[in-house]
Amino acid sequence: MAKGDSHDLSSLLSTGERDFLVHNNGHQIKIDSLTGKTVGLYFSGSWCGPCRRFTPILAEVYQELSSKGDFEVVFVSSDRDDDSFGKYFSEMPWLAIPFADSGARQRLKELFQVRGIPNLVVLDGTGKVLSERAVQIVRDYGAEAYPFTPERIKLLKEEEEAAKQNQTLRSILASSSRDFVISNDGNKTPISELEGKMVGLYFSVGSHPACLEFTAKLVQIYRELKENGEAFEVVLISLGYEEESFRQDFESMPWFALPFKDKLCEKLIRYFELRALPTLVIVGPDGKTINSNVAELVEDHGILAYPFSPEKLEELAEIERAKREAQTLESILVSGDRDFVIGKGDAKVQVSQLVGKNILLYFSAHWCPPCRAFLPKLIEAYHEIKAKDDAFEVIFISSDRDQKSFDDFYSGMPWLALPYGDERKQSLSRWFKIEGIPTVIAIGPSGRTVTMDARALLMTHGAAAYPFTDEHVKQIEERLEAAKKDGWVCDGEVCRKA
Repeated sequence: MAKGDSHDLSSLLSTGERDFLVHNNGHQIKIDSLTGKTVGLYFSGSWCGPCRRFTPILAEVYQELSSKGDFEVVFVSSDRDDDSFGKYFSEMPWLAIPFADSGARQRLKELFQVRGIPNLVVLDGTGKVLSERAVQIVRDYGAEAYPFTPERIKLLKEEEEAAKQNQTLRSILASSSRDFVISNDGNKTPISELEGKMVGLYFSVGSHPACLEFTAKLVQIYRELKENGEAFEVVLISLGYEEESFRQDFESMPWFALPFKDKLCEKLIRYFELRALPTLVIVGPDGKTINSNVAELVEDHGILAYPFSPEKLEELAEIERAKREAQTLESILVSGDRDFVIGKGDAKVQVSQLVGKNILLYFSAHWCPPCRAFLPKLIEAYHEIKAKDDAFEVIFISSDRDQKSFDDFYSGMPWLALPYGDERKQSLSRWFKIEGIPTVIAIGPSGRTVTMDARALLMTHGAAAYPFTDEHVKQIEERLEAAKKDGWVCDGEVCRKA
């Protein structure tokens, strides 16, 4: 069914044997009592994690709208047994299709083409479908979305866009029921006390490893800026689901936060078009957004990134360009007394012994299926290249989760490695902006980066891609194009007459 289609609510929800819905107190409610009301059909199940997280959000919206008397929700269960249904339904303040009526539940799922849960289908008082996928609408706008008409949603979006144009710190952080932020000792600080300052909105999930690491760095920078007398504040926007976890995480933070599960948390995700965690949005003293995410800048440059202005960013970019131009093998692989990599039998190989060679940095892990699939191809290329040029080496940089996994995976590799758990892995990942594995970075004899995507070249051309320079790859492609014109087809392994 599509948005705009209409249904007779009684025919939709009843059967020949049943003209009622049930409440979690056991009472039967006549379906006719829903006539003229806006009705949400809530497809959900107790076994579904996203459903368990969305149900409290919907319940809060339901309670806010209950005083209107013209809004109802009907639970259409995907539970696997009556006991699971009963326990889950006990948390819901609305009505449900009886669990025993599996035929009606299945018919509704098929009618509205429900392919995933949670899903919320909203019908108006005449039975017209207003939205087939209203979960995101409820997440985004809550009770403000009522009565869920396209006109209402369009108005809310226009108001939101207008608010962005006239953004202030208060318009971002305040709500109709709250004009303060909290500190970890429970004190409330009026948002007005933050106005006129530079404010970082820190989106985080405390249990997320990257957030844990970033929090420690941000705490250090925050304290330094405070000691320097800078008018800088941070407000935590926690996206976690456990209140106890929120409290434990917040205890280590010297700044402010929105209250746990504040209504604005979900809205701010959409407002700032959140794409990654951690995210640190910078709002200037005038209440306008300066930068939508400086987390990477803070990771790379620390306090030097402050005050995060376009001028500062250009200055940092120039410094970055200069550093990359001056890159050497020692500058990326030597850190303090860590001036070696390991070989077989725990042999230590000094980085100085690798200077002047062509090096592949191989970011990988045993738990990663694409990494295991790529490894034989890399081993084959390694032996072919090594046979022709001994001034070539591969260094395995592991993302394995324990020493045993590292040892098992590395035992099948014929090259060098960073020791398991080596702190240089983090700095290399940041320097090369590693976002996924396997990744292969080619470093030339000068120590400069030749290509960030040597893996793709190896997959396409095998050992023939060596030494991975643009000029060499261009020559390969020109030769392949010439062969194609002569009627040959090459797949990286062999050339055949077409």
